[in-house]
Amino acid sequence: MDRYSQVCVRMNRYSVPVRLIGRTVRVMLHASELVVYDGREEVARHERLIARNGSRLELDHYLEALIRKPGALPGATALDQARAAGRFTPIHDSWGEAAVKAHGERDGTRALIEVLLLSRHLPHEHLVTGLAAALNSGALTSDAVALEARKAADTEAEEAPPSPAAGSQTGIAPLPAAVRAQLPPDKRPLPSVAHYDQLLRLRRPDRPITS
Repeated sequence: MDRYSQVCVRMNRYSVPVRLIGRTVRVMLHASELVVYDGREEVARHERLIARNGSRLELDHYLEALIRKPGALPGATALDQARAAGRFTPIHDSWGEAAVKAHGERDGTRALIEVLLLSRHLPHEHLVTGLAAALNSGALTSDAVALEARKAADTEAEEAPPSPAAGSQTGIAPLPAAVRAQLPPDKRPLPSVAHYDQLLRLRRPDRPITS
């Protein structure tokens, strides 16, 4: 693997994590994708390029290097590809611009890279929601974004409908509260077990056991 953290396969280049620079990796080329292994560990998976002289670069593979040299982020090809793929959204851009304005070019860009590192532990949609909430409140640190993203995850979990098994033993989910509120009152009498008590009284006595 070369010093740019890329492997060349069939005249195309694919990124791998920067921690593997200088190491020998194993590549499995399939019909629609390429998978890279470090020993038995899968370290990268890319959509296969058909034409030649192209590249598939994953921004996440470069974050450890970029955190040390944040000035390289704005012009990075991996960033352009992340934008094109929808992984680096306009919300990322807006939050990053605000962070640079508040903290300066170097520290603001580093804060944005720290946010990108959060994507290794937080779902993309929660992270974007956290970025938007933090931007709206003027919270321009990665810790603030992480907090807002976890709030979004908690809110989603609370609002998720219960599983059918949680609703009843019959597998039917309970009616929503708004629907139950519109139903007429249930005037049926409470169930009774008196009939079962009568059956117990009519039960024949057990026969004695004889040897």
